[in-house]
Amino acid sequence: MENKTPKVKDRDIQLFIGYLLRYGIWSALTVTFIGGIIYLSRHHLEIKSFSNFTEKDVNMRDFIANTMQGVIDGKGQSIIMAGILLLFLTPILRILFSLVAFFLEKDYLYVLITLIVVAIICFSVFFGFAH
Repeated sequence: MENKTPKVKDRDIQLFIGYLLRYGIWSALTVTFIGGIIYLSRHHLEIKSFSNFTEKDVNMRDFIANTMQGVIDGKGQSIIMAGILLLFLTPILRILFSLVAFFLEKDYLYVLITLIVVAIICFSVFFGFAH
């Protein structure tokens, strides 16, 4: 008796990637919008001075930790940043899913190319130098 494992079709992979991108973008938009509403409801009377800009340079790990703590605390600015992180994460998830799909299809050349892309992105994000 043959072992019939369900074969993943290219169309199924493309549909999943499309849904991943679509729902990732909509999720990021929704989170950012909610954060904007919360931020404006609490800070609508503040007047910001933009004459002096001070950049807050932190590494990615601290940035994500601070953002998540702010989300837990219900800070609108942190919720906006979480939405932006979701927006950034959407194409990363697409690349990682493509890596899995290429591996399942036994297309090892594309697995190697995708691994190189993932390595470059990880290096850039986590070890990037500011100014």
